[in-house]
Amino acid sequence: MSSMERILERYERYSYAERQLVATDLESQGSWTLEHAKLKVRLEVLQKNQRHFMGEDLDTLSLKELQNLEHQLETALKHIRSKKNQLMFESISELQKKDKALQEQNNLLAKKIKQIEKEEEKEKEMEQAQRAQVEQENNDLNSSSVLSQPLHSLNISGMYQAAAGPGDNDETPLENHNNPVMPPWMVRHING
Repeated sequence: MSSMERILERYERYSYAERQLVATDLESQGSWTLEHAKLKVRLEVLQKNQRHFMGEDLDTLSLKELQNLEHQLETALKHIRSKKNQLMFESISELQKKDKALQEQNNLLAKKIKQIEKEEEKEKEMEQAQRAQVEQENNDLNSSSVLSQPLHSLNISGMYQAAAGPGDNDETPLENHNNPVMPPWMVRHING
């Protein structure tokens, strides 16, 4: 095959393909025009129905069309009320669950408060017992300190001196009334 024949053959193939594309474009353009017309009519019907549902342009409707519209609205209202009731019941159920959870939490907190109050009461009782014990120990120390004081701190020797008189000089040094440790009457008893 010569190069001229190849060129002509390629030209015929391309021109055939181009004719096919143009034919397809014309068919698709026609189908798009038809589709556009259908969609336009449908849009007009939907807009008309919307106006009717909104209560507008009702003058053009016959009695049967008005009854049909009323039936459609009643059906739609039933669906709306049913959905609204369902949502309300779900909301009530959710609120009841939250209420129950809050009551349980409140009960737990009340138990914790009672437990804390009992612990505080026990601590107060222990503190009072410790105070009472410390006071008892202080009282015991005070009463034992009076008994453990040396005898010379008691003023018994002055009474003996008054009873002995100035003429009694035959006392022993232990019997001396100036003995700060023991009174003379105890010393006589020990010596005697």
